[in-house]
Amino acid sequence: METSQVDCSQFLHVAINVTDLAKASEFYGGILQLPLAPRNLNFPGLWYQIGPNQIHLIVSETVAQYHPDHRWGRNPHLALGVKDLEAIKERLRAAGYGFQTSHSGRAAIFVQDADQNIIELTQMG
Repeated sequence: METSQVDCSQFLHVAINVTDLAKASEFYGGILQLPLAPRNLNFPGLWYQIGPNQIHLIVSETVAQYHPDHRWGRNPHLALGVKDLEAIKERLRAAGYGFQTSHSGRAAIFVQDADQNIIELTQMG
């Protein structure tokens, strides 16, 4: 079978299913303070811009369940670089979100949104 080279040199977006768009908006737009991106589709959701990339929140009746490993980072997750990890930790605590520090010892945490999607937040710079 002949294979052809595919140009996959650009990451565009990650899609995350959520069951409650208002709660998801509070987490991604409020706590993580991601800016909204333009969206003109006819199904419920929100798009957030991160540099040249996007997170697409899509409303769904159910979401994939994570493996109940005690280390959230070993499950499928979205990783974001942040400028001030301590400030985000404070906002998470104030909003009632628990999180795990990275077991590797690096400046990173893992948090679950309202639908238990796992998000890694890593201190950059």
